Amino acid sequence: MSNKNHMLAAVMRLSPVIPVLVINRTADAVPIARALLAGGLKVLEITLRTPNALEVIETLAREVPEAVIAAGTVTTVKQWDDVARAGAQFAVSPGLTPALAQFAQKAAIPLLPGVATASELMTAMDAGFECFKFFPAQQAGGVAMLKALAGPFADALFCPTGGITVETAPGFLALPNVACVGGSWLAPAPVVEAGDWSAIEVLAHAASGLGRLTC
Repeated sequence: MSNKNHMLAAVMRLSPVIPVLVINRTADAVPIARALLAGGLKVLEITLRTPNALEVIETLAREVPEAVIAAGTVTTVKQWDDVARAGAQFAVSPGLTPALAQFAQKAAIPLLPGVATASELMTAMDAGFECFKFFPAQQAGGVAMLKALAGPFADALFCPTGGITVETAPGFLALPNVACVGGSWLAPAPVVEAGDWSAIEVLAHAASGLGRLTC
């Protein structure tokens, strides 16, 4: 296992759930992050779905250094480079392009590439990847698909993301080829709008207790 794959595997096992966050106001970033950390979730994914996403990553890298910050929705080499410069510790993509696979050799931070089929997984493994985002998890076959992939691809480690809830997460976390899941339920927009950080901490605490405690 390469150093980057080893780092990703270790990070994926820090918490059973990685919050997938869309943060519209940079001022909300630090209190959200601190609430999630207080609830036991150490890895936070900031998606590049808002104009201020890089600013959010920079702010969290500076103000909440104890968190492991990932940048999500990375689809280009430029974005991968930009999030690394902003302070992200790894990038997450919904899929894998030839350009991203080629850049992996010289990138400053690792990439967790998205896969949804056996062919996509084979292509990514040929490029040297061993850790993957299974996306969109529910739509791509869910638990049954990951069970099917475990046989021919025993060395692949997954973070299923997409449509997973607090109710369905344990089914994924029970699989030996799943280290953690990605979840968007940890910071609901109305709760963030209200500034109810204690509610986010409660949600995080419940999520941190899901599945195997060693995830």
